[in-house]
Amino acid sequence: MRLAYLAYTFSLAMMYFSIVFVVPIIIALIYHETNAILPFVIAGCSAIILSVLLKKLVKGVSEIKSVNDIKKSEGLCVVTFCWIFAGLFSSIPYLFFGFTPVNALFEATSGITATGATILTHFDYPHTLFFWRSFTQWLGGMGIIVLFIAILPQFAIAGRQLFFAEAPGPTEDKFTPRIKNTASSLWKIYFGMTIVAVILMTVSGMNIFDSICHAFSAVSGGGFSPNADSLMSYSNSIIWIMCFFMFFAGASYNLQYKVWSKFNPALLFKNEEFKIYFGLFIILSLLLAGSLFIHSHYSFSGSTIHSFFQIASVMSTSGFCSVDFAGWDYMSKAILFIAMLAGSCASSAGGGIKIMRWMLIFKIMKTEMAKILHPKAVFNIKIGKYSVPKEILYQTLMFVFFYIAIVILSGLLISVMEENTLVGITGTISTVGNIGPGLGKIIGPLGSYDGLKDISKLILSLDMYIGRLELIPFLVLFQKDLWRIKG
Repeated sequence: MRLAYLAYTFSLAMMYFSIVFVVPIIIALIYHETNAILPFVIAGCSAIILSVLLKKLVKGVSEIKSVNDIKKSEGLCVVTFCWIFAGLFSSIPYLFFGFTPVNALFEATSGITATGATILTHFDYPHTLFFWRSFTQWLGGMGIIVLFIAILPQFAIAGRQLFFAEAPGPTEDKFTPRIKNTASSLWKIYFGMTIVAVILMTVSGMNIFDSICHAFSAVSGGGFSPNADSLMSYSNSIIWIMCFFMFFAGASYNLQYKVWSKFNPALLFKNEEFKIYFGLFIILSLLLAGSLFIHSHYSFSGSTIHSFFQIASVMSTSGFCSVDFAGWDYMSKAILFIAMLAGSCASSAGGGIKIMRWMLIFKIMKTEMAKILHPKAVFNIKIGKYSVPKEILYQTLMFVFFYIAIVILSGLLISVMEENTLVGITGTISTVGNIGPGLGKIIGPLGSYDGLKDISKLILSLDMYIGRLELIPFLVLFQKDLWRIKG
């Protein structure tokens, strides 16, 4: 690994990341919250200082003019460090509003990774801070590196390594010849959906500030709300609008761009992963509606709207709630738990193992069983019309193995430290899967992670990063060959 290339690329990213702190400053001026300006000025200046120091202190950085030949390992490191430091700098403003350092880091990490787990126990904060919470989710939902690739000429060629390092998946889905154009296309559809969501919710009666915050969090699969009761106090029309945008936040944005660019909605149902995602959504929603109607005595309309909303929220890993599901019956919670494990689609803003990986796992199992009966036969595992290379299958198996291992290890640690198995298991699944709320009263939809021990919050913060980066960049950091520094 070439340290100078790593430092140059990372410093460049942090320099441009400092610009995002201008946006909450504008919001502070609009709402005359002058006391909220300084925290974001300091956070932005801190990012600039780090960028300048790296260029000054790391030998050879000043001589680099471009990063067009950046290697895959260097790209993985840059992306990992960018996300970690983006979370650190994003946490600085929280310190000025009475947050402890651990709580500030937890809330900022939850924001930038679009997780939605919160430590807030009250909502007596200025508009600027609530805007910042949702805005960080919006940036993190599509990816800060993808944004830089889309708008910065310095990343025009080297962006390929960074793009797939930030958004690793079972397949490399690039639908334009140039990766910069791919990144730009993704952000166009992402931005467009955000604008439409704001307009629809405003027209339906939500005030403009809440509309912006909820739109940011919905299209990013985030879940932060400026209200203590999330969406429980809003009309059914707003809940259905949020349900729609959450569902598509969990669908592939690559696929959505193809649909919009060709004006052909039928393309959605020609995609195998989307068909399974849609089918699971419908089946789980209907099962949950039946369970709520029978066991919790909800009305027909109430069971329908809350079931579809909560399944969309959990599968897309958004984490909003239209009702306090902590008090639901065991069967209803079990259905929600299945939705947690299912996750969203590849190339979406959602988290979790992803539908695509589950598809590959079941196809591998089916193939191995067929080999028992036909040991000499040659089998190809296909997604649609395309055969999946063996290295992708091996990567998928490795991913799922390590994903489950991290969930088990982290869940056991949290369970022991908090002396609460429900908090340990569902808290870990919710943070690694970037879902947000867990099950139960403590960290449930209207609960808070504030009551957990600091060490538990730090572990869960790490889980959020691991889930957002989808393990691979995180695991690469533990390879000793990576740290052989070259001039």
